Amino acid sequence: MIHDLSVEHHPISSLFPDVNHRTLAEYQLHPKQVDFFHEYGYLSGVRILSDEQVEALGQELARLLDASPEERALFYEYNSNESTDPNHVLFHALGAWRIAPGFHDLLWHPAFTVPAAQLLGGSVRFWHDQLFCKPAHHGGLVAWHQDYSYWTRTQPLAHLTCWIGLDDSNRENGCLHYIARSHHWPDLPITGLAGDMTAINAVLNEEQRREFQHPVAVELKKGEASFHHPRLVHGSFANHSDHSRRATVINVMKDGVRSASNDPLLQGIPAIPAGEKVEGRFFPLLYAPAARS
Repeated sequence: MIHDLSVEHHPISSLFPDVNHRTLAEYQLHPKQVDFFHEYGYLSGVRILSDEQVEALGQELARLLDASPEERALFYEYNSNESTDPNHVLFHALGAWRIAPGFHDLLWHPAFTVPAAQLLGGSVRFWHDQLFCKPAHHGGLVAWHQDYSYWTRTQPLAHLTCWIGLDDSNRENGCLHYIARSHHWPDLPITGLAGDMTAINAVLNEEQRREFQHPVAVELKKGEASFHHPRLVHGSFANHSDHSRRATVINVMKDGVRSASNDPLLQGIPAIPAGEKVEGRFFPLLYAPAARS
């Protein structure tokens, strides 16, 4: 029987080093990086994983791509191919932290939690994780969208996304693209995650459409991450290269965010009544910055 790791609210392996409060400062962002994030809505090129950690997570991912029925039952979502184009493949799954020790322990890794706390401006609570895989030659796209369009069941907006590459990502293999400063836009209607890159045009005004003439391609080395605001419009094009493009995503919220729905916030877990704080077994507190004296 598989052990559901959602009951473990601490690292359970030796993949990531133990740290103390003195060494946490090594992971802090420079104030200029924090300022950049707030101005443009993203911050890229942050080293999160060593090559050895990337390799370990890649091995876990390879197993999860062929997960057993018992393992799949623990995922909130599991899509072997979410692409609407049969000629392209986009593996997308939510919930790897419940099955794989490495993806579980990554949530508590200070190289992630310390910058996340700075960008959120407070304690970091887990929302959910994701896996995205685009195979070589026929990897599918992720259409332009805002993350928070899918998250309005939690309020207020105090969320953060961290996209971590498990392969080098570039224009050829479908790297992330951002529309800088679009985090200042209002919430946009959902136009689909794995369909047409032009679908979003139907919900944009003329000024917003002009911004799409200057998308920012976020090319990263494996193990590097890009943080972005939940309203920042982003997407990624298909992979036509000879190399795969694998990534894991950690979505978090500032401690204190509340449920805005009486339905389960994620598939297969108990509901948190509207108005109550998001917390508990499936939403652990990952990091609380030490109070300054």
